[in-house]
Amino acid sequence: MRRKIPSTIALAVFEAAARQGSFARAASEVCLTESAVSRQIASLETYLGVKLFTRVRKQVVLNDAGRLYLKNIARNLSDIEAHTAALMSHKGVGGVLELAVIPTFANRWLLPRLRDFRERHPDIILNLSERPLPFGFDETNFDAALNFDHPSWTNVVKVDLFDEELVPIVSPRYFDALLLAAPADLARMPLLHKATRPEAWKHWFEAAGVADFTPVPGMHFELYGMVIEAARAGLGAGLVPRVYVRDEIQRNDLIVPFDLSLKHEKRYCLVYPERKKDSELVRVFRDWVVGIESGFHARLT
Repeated sequence: MRRKIPSTIALAVFEAAARQGSFARAASEVCLTESAVSRQIASLETYLGVKLFTRVRKQVVLNDAGRLYLKNIARNLSDIEAHTAALMSHKGVGGVLELAVIPTFANRWLLPRLRDFRERHPDIILNLSERPLPFGFDETNFDAALNFDHPSWTNVVKVDLFDEELVPIVSPRYFDALLLAAPADLARMPLLHKATRPEAWKHWFEAAGVADFTPVPGMHFELYGMVIEAARAGLGAGLVPRVYVRDEIQRNDLIVPFDLSLKHEKRYCLVYPERKKDSELVRVFRDWVVGIESGFHARLT
């Protein structure tokens, strides 16, 4: 069955004209004459049966239909361009893996380890995009996601990686760990909170056997990465996933004053649609991710 897809040249010309707000500027960008741009737009409108621009005297203005069409095709054109460039640069060898990631998890865990993946698989390009919440793969071009386990993931394969484990952190540069003799002593410090986990400190103190305490007012942050940087800057004590601060702890930039943790709050996993279960690219990345984390735990035992 023949696909109902207009000319990619016409689409590229339309995207340039819509973005530039001018046929003349679009013509300069795509290296065509202004009349050629006008013909491509007219051809596209004829194909669609819908006007995309409103002609006002000598100017053209994107109308509602044009704005909607631009919104829907712009990302697809960018994806086609990116995949084409990747294929050309690698001469058809390897491939491109589109991965959705949780922002802080990507920055604190994945990116520091990606050099190893690149060295092992130089023929694979890994593109990362931020997706903090579960989503439907059918609505995107993602091959896989690193995210939390959640009931809303459907028609997917889930590979468990590790449970989230929250630990308290402070900067030894600004706070004397010797003065923290018991978990209750942390309550006298400003406590740094992740905005979406406002009860985390309360639960940690309960688990530590501190039933009644009046915490010092502390700051709230959208991301764990912000909590970590605030703790490093001496703004207070943070409660963050241990996996995010392994390197800082090893360098003694941060310390865990009491090795009491909140466990099984969430579970990190690799998720990919069932239709990708036979994908060689997904298999390679899955084996690498599982191997990286299992290798780390093996070194601890």
